[in-house]
Amino acid sequence: MKRSTSIGRPAARRSVLKGAAAAAGATFLPVHRARAAKTIKVGAYGGFFKDSFDANIYPDFTAATGIEVESVAEPTVEAWLVQLDAAVKAGQATADVSMIAIGGYDRAANANLFAPLDLAAIPNHVNLEPHFIHKARDGTTVDGVGAVAWYTTLVSNTEEVPEAPTSWAAMWDPQYKDSLGLLALASNAFLLEIAAVTFFGGRDLLKTQEGTMQLLEKVAELKPNAKLWYRDEGQFQQALQAGEVIMGQHYHDVTLLMAADGVHVRSTFPKEGGVLDSGAWAITSTSQAKEECHAFIDFMCRADTQAKVARTVGTVPTARRDLLDLTDEEFGNVSSTVTPIIPEYRIYVEWQEWIEQKWTEMITAA
Repeated sequence: MKRSTSIGRPAARRSVLKGAAAAAGATFLPVHRARAAKTIKVGAYGGFFKDSFDANIYPDFTAATGIEVESVAEPTVEAWLVQLDAAVKAGQATADVSMIAIGGYDRAANANLFAPLDLAAIPNHVNLEPHFIHKARDGTTVDGVGAVAWYTTLVSNTEEVPEAPTSWAAMWDPQYKDSLGLLALASNAFLLEIAAVTFFGGRDLLKTQEGTMQLLEKVAELKPNAKLWYRDEGQFQQALQAGEVIMGQHYHDVTLLMAADGVHVRSTFPKEGGVLDSGAWAITSTSQAKEECHAFIDFMCRADTQAKVARTVGTVPTARRDLLDLTDEEFGNVSSTVTPIIPEYRIYVEWQEWIEQKWTEMITAA
């Protein structure tokens, strides 16, 4: 899946995984005004993530509904929104339905890119945790329904860090001077939220710029320990394997895949919780197959579908735990029962320029 983006998570991560070519997403994808009524174009983050959906999920949807899926690889969220915007302005649809990082909705809010969703046509939405139903800025219109979720956790090299750390506070420990790999952007690292929960007892400081400044100062204390501020997931993975960094924040599901490939790494859910980000299914406003798209989203909300996604794709199920037939071990492989840290998406839109300026000045500048 793709997450290393300036908008929350989904964007560039899965394409790095398994050598997938994210660069292919940079090319504007062909669009079509008309298509068979029983075919929809579905966009998902490229590489391993898309390949897993192609092989394991879309065929089940076609078998259940008769609706064919034409799979489209999405690039980063930013690039995808640009493509969708150009297509919508031309009255076309690059994809009928696509996976959009939650942080991306705010960037698209004024572009009329997404169609309102009719929850009556998605009866299985009741299976999802409430925070996976995304509403537009009016507070009532639903424009996204949870597709997948993913955790950022505390990842370490098992040879260099023999005992798994138990708290995010470990990243601030002087013993890890010049040895951490951290996400480079405020809006995908979510270190402000991590600092708030870890050191200040909750999220209250994120309500004001004054409070957020305190958190920026706390995050700035990581600078002596930061060896790598990364935007490309592959960059962190290579540095971790090479021993250039020995610990940092990374995606839980990718780390499990690395470990399965024999890399000496572990993913730890800190006691304060992993950072839980997510993407939602959105229907392009100019799609001519909205009925079929609703059927697709409804299928993706089924508990059995979400269980299979967890098993085959490795992402966090959006359906409630009590509805899933996952064993405790299977659930534990992709998720955690510890209360997660949910990103404060609002501040990265409302205070975008201010946060980016302070982040650069105080934290990532050489």
